[in-house]
Order: sequence, then structure tokens, then C-alpha cells
Amino acid sequence: MAYSLDFSAPTPLGYFASLVRDDDALPLFEAAVAIAQDEYPDLDVQQVLGDVDQMLARVRRRCPTDAGALQRLRVLNQFFFRDMGFGGNVNNYYDPDNSYLNAVLLTRRGIPITLAVLWLELAQGLGLKARGVNFPGHFMIKVNLPNGQVVIDPFSGQSLSREDLSERLEPYKRRNGLVDDFDVPVGLYLQAAQPREILARMLRNLKEIHRTQEDWTRLVAVQDRLIVLMPEAWVEYRDRGLAWAGAGDVRQAVLDLETFVDHTDDALERETIERRLQELRRALNS
Repeated sequence: MAYSLDFSAPTPLGYFASLVRDDDALPLFEAAVAIAQDEYPDLDVQQVLGDVDQMLARVRRRCPTDAGALQRLRVLNQFFFRDMGFGGNVNNYYDPDNSYLNAVLLTRRGIPITLAVLWLELAQGLGLKARGVNFPGHFMIKVNLPNGQVVIDPFSGQSLSREDLSERLEPYKRRNGLVDDFDVPVGLYLQAAQPREILARMLRNLKEIHRTQEDWTRLVAVQDRLIVLMPEAWVEYRDRGLAWAGAGDVRQAVLDLETFVDHTDDALERETIERRLQELRRALNS
């Protein structure tokens, strides 16, 4: 019996799915770079990885062989924030390119989470014990050193004290009623984020931009990735269904919204989506 072999390249979504399949072997930086393939179809992810390897080789040459963790951290921050000039895009914070690592490498401007993902890739190569932190409203970096922990704002490179962090938390706590008896220590907001959580936050940043701009085609592409990343996050099916509806694909919208209704535990939201489903089914049958 003859067998045919398929040597065709995977689709961008298929490639992303292969990267995020296993938590234990999830390559955060590669998967984060691959997000940009929806906007940049000709993007060579391996070339981007190679460019960052060259950056790592440059910063390694600046570290003495016997450098301790604190010295390596100082060398990295000097290289990344001052010599290379990476920093936050204060002039156009909501530019989608801030979420695409290939563009961040080119412009050296980004948002906290993309700057952090790039910084963390270099830190890992230097042997630093660094992790990303899903701090409310602003992604952070934390580095464990022999004599304590350093928290860094990747937008500016600033090291933040506990007082700085508490001050930044105040608006979030007030909005969510986390004051007085409901207050919690700052340390609980500094838990290390897992790679899957970081990718989800990156995608949700893009999701909010495209939703605000009513760019339904791009929003569907982001939702595709979120569902691949978190196949049981039923609200993402709801949001993809609503994006399909916005794009005019009623059939796909119905399928996704039915999936959400079948799985959600939120009775009020189910009722709202069921009403939307009735409208879409009428449009489908008309």
C-alpha cells in the first residue's frame, strides 16, 4: 500500500497550537513571537529567535565569567533599557504593533508585557531567576536574588519598592472593594505568571484594541488563538461568536454562541446570549 506524505508547512494557527500544547514544554518567547503571524503572514519566527540570540550573545560578552546575579541584572538593565533603548510606547500605547515582538524589536517600543517577555528571554539566557508578574493593570518582572527580590517595571526599567507597588495598587483596590477588612498583602499580587497566562494577557490586549475599533476580522483571529490556548474558556467562544456576527458570518456566530450557552454557569449572561441567538437564527433562516 502506498502512503502519501504531507510536507506542507502548518498554518500560523496550527503552528501556535503545536507550541502551546504542553504546559511543561511551552516555549513562551517563540509562542509570543508567533502571535504576530496573523498580522505579518511572511514573518520568519526563527529569524526573530536568531536575532534575539545575537542580542543575548552581546550582553553575555559584557558579563564577567564570575559575575554574580546582581551584577548580571545590572548589566542586562544597562544593555536593554539604556544602550538598546527599549522602553514603553508612550506616544501610541494602543498601537497593535506594541503587541508584536518582531515590531518591538524593530522600533524598540512596546507595552509592559511585550517588553517583559523580551527582557525575560535575555534574563533566562543569563541564568537569572526572573519571572513575569500579572500585576493589575501593568505587567511586571520580578527577579529573585541571593539577598532578596527586585520588582522591575518593564515599561521604564525602574525598580519598584513595596511602597511604590502599594501606591500603584490603590486605584485597583478601591475599584474592587479590596480595602479595610478585604485588603490583602502586596505579595499576593506578585505571584509568578505561567507562560499560558502571559500569552493570554498578550492576546487579550490585542482583543480589546480590535474590539474597540470594531475590526471583526482581526478580532476573530485573536479569538481563534485564545480558544486554542484555553479550549475551556467558554467566554472566548461567546466573544468569537459576537465577532463573527460583527463580521457578517451568521452561521459561525451561531455555532460559537451555542457552545457558550451549553457550557456557561452564568444564568444572566446565558439569557442575554440566547436572545442574541434568536436574532441570528432568524437572520439565518430568512
